[in-house]
Amino acid sequence: MHSAYGAKLKSVLKKDLLALLTGADRRSIGRADEVASMVLKHPALFAELIAGLWDVDAVVRMRAADAAEKVSRKQPELLHPFKAELLGLLAEASEQELRWHLAQMAPRLPLTQTERLRAVSLLQDYLKDRSSIVKTFAMQALADLANADPALRPEIVELLEEAMRNGTPAMRARGRKLLAQLRRVDIEDR
Repeated sequence: MHSAYGAKLKSVLKKDLLALLTGADRRSIGRADEVASMVLKHPALFAELIAGLWDVDAVVRMRAADAAEKVSRKQPELLHPFKAELLGLLAEASEQELRWHLAQMAPRLPLTQTERLRAVSLLQDYLKDRSSIVKTFAMQALADLANADPALRPEIVELLEEAMRNGTPAMRARGRKLLAQLRRVDIEDR
């Protein structure tokens, strides 16, 4: 009886999950925090949330990305089964709200060396985005990837230095912080 109730609850939650993310205002996260909380309590719903990244409604895509990023911050392993799809979307996404959340999630994926190099290349393109938020999150993602792979550090340090030269004050401030962290890690690794 209890398992039948649980299955029915999950069915209802799954059906209504993306409906909770609808709305008209792209400047608002709507109920993304509520959805993230639901998914953290019922991780089986994560696949439905990820499917929302391809929804026909741009607001749903943006809010699904926000909720997925928040969930993956606490449970990054939930992203692992969707690695190929997320790397593909990282390459294809054009909406800034989707791009900055994908940039945040990319370093949480269990990447092979080849996939890591692809992610670096894609994030390097994000540094050319119109949005300074996308650029800033791309900088952070690149630094996170460099922390995971010391062989990438020289190239990423150069990318961050270039982004700082041409970036907004927020990008320069983030770049200084990231470069200091990378240099500290380099010293510790010696």
